[in-house]
Amino acid sequence: MSHLKKLSACLLLSLSIMSATTESQAAITVSGDVLKPGTLAFKPGIRLLDAINQAQPDPESYWMAAAWLHTPLVEQQTRLKVGVLFDLKMLQRGALLNNNEALAALAARLFDQISRLPVTGRKVAVLDPVALEVGFARNYALSDGDRLIYPMRTDTVTVLGAVQQPCTLPYHAQQEARDYLDSCQRLPEAEVDFLWLINPDGRYQRVAIAAWNRQDGVHAVAGSTILVPVRNDNADLPTPDLNEQLAQFLATQPLAEVAP
Repeated sequence: MSHLKKLSACLLLSLSIMSATTESQAAITVSGDVLKPGTLAFKPGIRLLDAINQAQPDPESYWMAAAWLHTPLVEQQTRLKVGVLFDLKMLQRGALLNNNEALAALAARLFDQISRLPVTGRKVAVLDPVALEVGFARNYALSDGDRLIYPMRTDTVTVLGAVQQPCTLPYHAQQEARDYLDSCQRLPEAEVDFLWLINPDGRYQRVAIAAWNRQDGVHAVAGSTILVPVRNDNADLPTPDLNEQLAQFLATQPLAEVAP
């Protein structure tokens, strides 16, 4: 355990250094599918709509998936990422001790995938300019170094987690979230009763998918990510919050600013 604690401390230190670099920015940045991308000087009291009106998002862009990267949340999300990586390393170590090489390999793969993702500071917010005009209470104040990203419209859904390999699938309107799993092979180490649906607006939810608890009417929208959770019901591998924290961290990742 001492080795894992040292690993956690090292991860936190390295991520904190990266976060400090991010927070050293001195302006508000708006990028992606907007008419006037760029930066504007930070002034106390500047709000979302001030930056959005200057950038002029394309009316045809995917406003639902727009992302606000809010610098005050970077430290909190850094700790979230460290916790996820710590639990994955703990899961891998415990699986090896139990001679469960398949689970250990899955934990190692997820550790590698999550370690590559940035800490963004994403805050869930409505970034539709029209909605902000009529709903001033949602026109939040910005912080120095914040970023607003308006991604291109997408027509795919991503499935990852306890699967043979991550899948990028065509989006189908009104298709149940669970039905996307038919096209992405799950591993024996996958949790079979639930999935986590991560919407492109940064919200996420656990969805029951087994015959005994099935939730109907839960649809993935374009740009959603579906996390197939890892089965972690072994008392010797105490990581009960791993899947929820995985979903929480993945929800902080914005869609690509430009089409791949």
